[in-house]
Amino acid sequence: MSVSEVPRSLRLPMEVDERLSRLAAATGRSKSYYLRELVTAGIDDLEYAYGLVARAEAIRADQRETRPLDDLMSEMGITREELDAMPGQPA
Repeated sequence: MSVSEVPRSLRLPMEVDERLSRLAAATGRSKSYYLRELVTAGIDDLEYAYGLVARAEAIRADQRETRPLDDLMSEMGITREELDAMPGQPA
């Protein structure tokens, strides 16, 4: 453990620990390595998700300025038809 690391402990369900053990054995890496990888990757997702929730709550509480989509599209020179035709848009 390096000086910049902080020890933590956590309880895992038995089946998750067994999966972690199998992965570690199959790859030759430690279970701690995979736990660090999971936390490091997962915290980005959690911060993003909670940030979205906080912004949505601020909008609902009228604490954050919003702009109509049509105004933004007009500024960008995008028509409603072009937006609707973009890939990944629901039909």
